[in-house]
Amino acid sequence: MGKPLGFLHLERRGPGRAPVSKRVHSWKEFYVEWPDKHSQGQAGRCMDCAVPFCHTGCPLGNLIPDWNDLVYRGKWEQALSMLLATNNFPEFTGRICPAPCEESCVLNINQDPVTIEYIEKAIAEKGFQEGWIKPMPPESRTGKRVAIVGSGPAGLAAAQQLNRAGHQVTVYERDEYAGGLLTLGIPDFKLEKEVVQRQVNLMQEEGIAFKTSVNVGVDIPAGQLREQFDAVCLAGGATMARDLQVPGRSLSGVHLAMDYLTQQNRINAGQTIPDGKRLSATGKRVVILGGGDTGADCLGTAHRQGAKEIYQYELLPKPPLQRSDNEPWPYWPIVLRSSAAHEEGGKREYSLLTKGFLGTNGKLEKLVAVEVEWATSDETGRQVMQEKAGSEFEIEVDLVLLALGFVSPEQGGLLDELGVSYDPMGNVSTDEEHMTSIAGIFAAGDTRRGQSLVVWAIAEGREAAHHIDTYLMGSTVLPRSLPGALAKTISV
Repeated sequence: MGKPLGFLHLERRGPGRAPVSKRVHSWKEFYVEWPDKHSQGQAGRCMDCAVPFCHTGCPLGNLIPDWNDLVYRGKWEQALSMLLATNNFPEFTGRICPAPCEESCVLNINQDPVTIEYIEKAIAEKGFQEGWIKPMPPESRTGKRVAIVGSGPAGLAAAQQLNRAGHQVTVYERDEYAGGLLTLGIPDFKLEKEVVQRQVNLMQEEGIAFKTSVNVGVDIPAGQLREQFDAVCLAGGATMARDLQVPGRSLSGVHLAMDYLTQQNRINAGQTIPDGKRLSATGKRVVILGGGDTGADCLGTAHRQGAKEIYQYELLPKPPLQRSDNEPWPYWPIVLRSSAAHEEGGKREYSLLTKGFLGTNGKLEKLVAVEVEWATSDETGRQVMQEKAGSEFEIEVDLVLLALGFVSPEQGGLLDELGVSYDPMGNVSTDEEHMTSIAGIFAAGDTRRGQSLVVWAIAEGREAAHHIDTYLMGSTVLPRSLPGALAKTISV
């Protein structure tokens, strides 16, 4: 281990954040520089437990105590090698992962856990700064060709692993930028797009071909892909947003959160949006429906656009501040989580059901909602909702953003053309080897597991690559991604 009893002498500390007054006027990442000595000190808090539960809490199975020890001792390059052994993109997860590994850290029983996520980011960034992370093209090619449909974290991970196994990999992306959710879905203040493009550039140098603005199933028939490639991996994500079908939904001013976020990311990239199509919170009263990460991303974006007032409404009750008795350590707890965007302002409300929207001449003017109470059903044990009599209210609003999560991948088009089967949730159904009902067609990430975390998507991509390589070659040297049992309990 790094520093014996280090956790007794040093408190948890992460990198500082830029002051709210400054960061709400900038789209840049809000964390300030974290010196190496701080990373090393925090790494010294790791106890190198006999049973490292952080392993089992991580969907990637990262070897966390090992690289914490190496960071503490200043062996950064070795720490990087240990980190990259299980995670292709620590520069992503070190920025945007909710860190389930920290929830299962043994210190978290009665102290603050190790700052695993920030140390991970520090290792990755030092790797780029020192030139240790560089293209790793294969020494030889197998002659096999693989198509990856979707360039989000699952598609990128699968592509990089399969390319390093010697296959010729082509990644298709229907949007104009590679990176999927990483590029267009997540705001710049959480993940600057130079970070994503840096990795894409590296992968291109390794020999991976990226075809952007190509909608497979529309621009290219699915059959053509099957003819030209020896295997196909579907990694297009779960992009069917959950909508809210209530009176007034069609009023101008009610929008899906992802339409709002992707537009701002395009603007930040230098694109011009016509005034009639611009979705802006500037000077407006904004209500965000949904209390998850996407809702928080909308909140931070609305702050930076200069919203007049912002409310974030959640249907479910307010989570507790601490673990409940039925969610003991080391399991992933349902607790109140706040992001940097919540520090910036806005009001969060819970147990509110939106009944509809009101407006005139097709323009949104008010939101109608009611308070609800939650109770446990004696029959099923599930939480049931009941409206509180006399609690209905109206609030004046100019912009409503629906951040209600995602239902499934987009069915029809490519998926139906291929003839793949779906599971009861509408996701692409696969066997244990990630193969769909069609031989040679595989699936990874949210496409097969439903809406989930970026860290899960990377794990899915690595696992799919393992099985695709085996399918093509009869055997493989690519590692499996075998998350611990605790990781499988994480819900989003």
